[in-house]
Amino acid sequence: MKSPARPKTTKRKRSSSQTSKASHSPQAIHDRRPRLGLEATVEKIVPPEWTLAAFDSRLPAVFATPAMIGMMEMAAASAVLPELAQGEITVGTRIEVDHLKAVPAGTLVRAMARLVKYTGRNDRFLAFDVEARAGEHVIGRGRVYRAIVEPAKFNSQAHERKS
Repeated sequence: MKSPARPKTTKRKRSSSQTSKASHSPQAIHDRRPRLGLEATVEKIVPPEWTLAAFDSRLPAVFATPAMIGMMEMAAASAVLPELAQGEITVGTRIEVDHLKAVPAGTLVRAMARLVKYTGRNDRFLAFDVEARAGEHVIGRGRVYRAIVEPAKFNSQAHERKS
């Protein structure tokens, strides 16, 4: 099984002033956002545990929609990671994806993502066009959205919601 392809990007150097607390101003965030057009691809051979039958044996052993979306999300995250400020990551916030064709376990699937626009407060939300293919067949396509976050703050806020 092949490893995910590295995004075709170059890393921009950041000065220490760009990664300081002052760098979280709206203008600083705007200045360092990832470039539009960044792309990445993730390839995987569909394992049996990524099929519908793994969730319910009454269902067919075909690639499950959540697994396909997961591959699309990983491609999107990989596309922009080299251009995020040190310590930042992206997390999924919204999906608009159609699963168009079924493929069985053992199929090589390639998920691709391309950053196409910025949205939201301070452009911290990123929109990606995504597509999944099995050979010549487009099996899924749509758009996923990701937010730029700092993991420590994000995890802290998430744990505050735990009941």
